[in-house]
Amino acid sequence: MSLSHTLWQTNADLAQACLAHPFVQGIGDGSLSRSRFAGYIGQDAFYLQAFARAYVVAAARAPDWTGFRELHQLAGGVLQELELHHGVATAWGLDLNQVTPGAATRRYTDFLLATAWGQETGVTVAAMTPCMRLYAFLGQQLASRQREPHAYSDWVRTYGSADFERLAVQLEGLLDRYAPDDAAVADAYRYAMRCEHEFFQAAWLAA
Repeated sequence: MSLSHTLWQTNADLAQACLAHPFVQGIGDGSLSRSRFAGYIGQDAFYLQAFARAYVVAAARAPDWTGFRELHQLAGGVLQELELHHGVATAWGLDLNQVTPGAATRRYTDFLLATAWGQETGVTVAAMTPCMRLYAFLGQQLASRQREPHAYSDWVRTYGSADFERLAVQLEGLLDRYAPDDAAVADAYRYAMRCEHEFFQAAWLAA
């Protein structure tokens, strides 16, 4: 069993907790309030900017050219994801430049950037993989349950798509290539999964 698969299975409790969270369920069935989703989009846009930066720092520290190139490609995928957020913001009259990050958002982004600057590429990738694998999991699960289109169908479609799954698999491949099977990697993965759950909880409580 690959390290990426082992880590995902070890943290299945947090993945299921995220899927069962009322914020995620509200996206899935379209019942989430507009104000909660708008607040989440702003916080997620701030987070994704840090996520993209972490990719670039990890690329600079990559031990070979292949990793450098792949991590830069994945950073480009984050920029495309940000375009989705800006499209939602424009349609809803939101100014993403005026977002103040909440405590959960700042805790997550500070962790990612500190890891990127202070750890080897393998540990950084371990800290970043939960976001990609979790969102692919959530998107696929919600898409399988959706019966009718609703306000958040584009979100479900994006993260449940084959294209997003390929990005998650690509990052997991980098984890398997560069991350040692040790406590630092396991701790980084687990902490990122906890941050994901806290992020949804903060988005739920913010409205």
